Amino acid sequence: MDGYKKKRKKKTNKKRKRKTKKKGRDREKWMLFMFLLAWAFALLASSLASAAIVEHTFKVQNTTMKRLCKEQVIVTVNGRFPGPRLNVREGDTVIVHLLNEGPYNITIHWHGVFQLFSAWADGPEYVTQCTISPGNSYTYKFKVTQQEGTLWWHAHASVLRATVHGAFIIHPRSGKFPFPKPYKQVPIILGDWYSTNVVDIETQALATGGAPNVSNAFTINGLPGDLFNCSRNQTFKMKVKQGKTYMLRMINAALNNHLFFKIANHSFTVVAVDAAYTDHYITDIIVIAPGQTIDALFTANQPVGSYYMAASTYTVGVPLFDNTTTRGIVVYDHAPSSCHPLMPSLPPFNDTPTAHKFYSNITSKVGAPHWVPVPREVDEHMLITIGLNLERCDPKNATNATCLGPLNERFSSSMNNESFVIPRGRGFSMLEAFFKNVSGVYTADFPDNPPVVFDFTNQNLSFNPNLLFAHKSTKVKKLKFNSTVEIVFQNTAIIGPQNHPMHIHGFSFHVLAQGFGNFDPTRDTAKFNLVNPQFRNTIAVPVGGWAVIRFQANNPGVWFVHCHVEDHVPWGLDMAFEVGNGPTPSTSLPPPPADLPKC
Repeated sequence: MDGYKKKRKKKTNKKRKRKTKKKGRDREKWMLFMFLLAWAFALLASSLASAAIVEHTFKVQNTTMKRLCKEQVIVTVNGRFPGPRLNVREGDTVIVHLLNEGPYNITIHWHGVFQLFSAWADGPEYVTQCTISPGNSYTYKFKVTQQEGTLWWHAHASVLRATVHGAFIIHPRSGKFPFPKPYKQVPIILGDWYSTNVVDIETQALATGGAPNVSNAFTINGLPGDLFNCSRNQTFKMKVKQGKTYMLRMINAALNNHLFFKIANHSFTVVAVDAAYTDHYITDIIVIAPGQTIDALFTANQPVGSYYMAASTYTVGVPLFDNTTTRGIVVYDHAPSSCHPLMPSLPPFNDTPTAHKFYSNITSKVGAPHWVPVPREVDEHMLITIGLNLERCDPKNATNATCLGPLNERFSSSMNNESFVIPRGRGFSMLEAFFKNVSGVYTADFPDNPPVVFDFTNQNLSFNPNLLFAHKSTKVKKLKFNSTVEIVFQNTAIIGPQNHPMHIHGFSFHVLAQGFGNFDPTRDTAKFNLVNPQFRNTIAVPVGGWAVIRFQANNPGVWFVHCHVEDHVPWGLDMAFEVGNGPTPSTSLPPPPADLPKC
């Protein structure tokens, strides 16, 4: 019996050990299962968070606001100037219901958003959609992918973007920047203010053929600042803590002006342009063209006090322009109320060396989120001249009141001597015509080169009668899906040399090089930066000079290309790219939404 008990006890102990081991293994499996389940939920939560739907309603309406001692009726979104700020994360879907309760036809453009396979939401009137007439609505829907940083939205019909605009901020999906997270992020929208109705100003200018009136003041976040009458209490104030670093999310929403921007006794570190990260560029001045955005860090590292931030125009070749200065105040915590702010020294309005140094010295941050290497093989080479021209007055109907441009003619502008006419009254937008294969809306024969080669930047030829007049047309350049395009934008001195900010819808592009004079392919190709060029959607082509860009046409649709100086758009400094569909349904333009406005 004793031996039997011992054997039985031994077997029982072995069974207990096996059970204990099995329980341990089961517990480990259970813990692993719970870990994997938690990880899956976290992944799902992260995925859901990154793919949120951001939904807004935009009510376009007339609003009375007082600036510069005078009440003025302006068009706004939701009664605000600037309009609502949209905060999204990369990967989000944006839905904006636009209700037009204002007096004018309108569209909205999401400036710089790629609109990958969502061209119906891009916005420029009669290019991607017909306008939204008063009393009607349209829902913009698109996904924000492969971008993070500061962009903006604005009206893209008539000149309504003067007051209909706002910030569009794409936050990193991870919540992390490729630099230490700033203490706070502050949008700085540089705009301008007109003391009369901007639509009436444009209508009169187009009727007379002359130049429109200039703005009465520049603004910072809608406020002109204390240099103007009745404006002491309409000055933007930014409170800061000593030692903290802030990110300014800067937007130039002014209709026609490049702007210099400084904060007295402080410097900036540029970390992104047009929603693309850059190598850190340290500067005491920011230069920003119409349409461009810049993310810049600044540290409140000066003695406690108050310091003016100020903006003034950079312009060349424009006889009449807004030469005012707008300013806000940076106020340190615990600064005495009696402290008088220090004022920065701004450059003269025509300081091209300062502007060019800033515009040309920024480079991309290789390996940063959404960094795009430069395509090396080029399928399409284009040389596009840009600049002003004249349109001949109709001798049968010409009067002094309708021929107020130079030489008693009418102002015009062109690209490769083709002066673009927006296709109003043709029954379809250009994008609809592309999708439905409708003829008569535009032609696909935009030239790859200017029809006449001359000394483009020679000011002695500014009023040469053989070069002054441009052909009116509605032409696009056809591109195959995924083709790589290289464009030399060549400024001309016709009428007068200017710095033209060229914007391409639907794409960002690499800025390979820029310089002055006439582009020389033998000499200037050697200057191309193919390693870390800046990646932008709007390039300020130097006054009396050129810029070379390159991009991949991987987004089907019709994409507007134009100067972001608003005066030049109705004059004709525009064209468009028609990018064909890819080989599969997923790489092709989907059908239009059911509520797309009709012409």
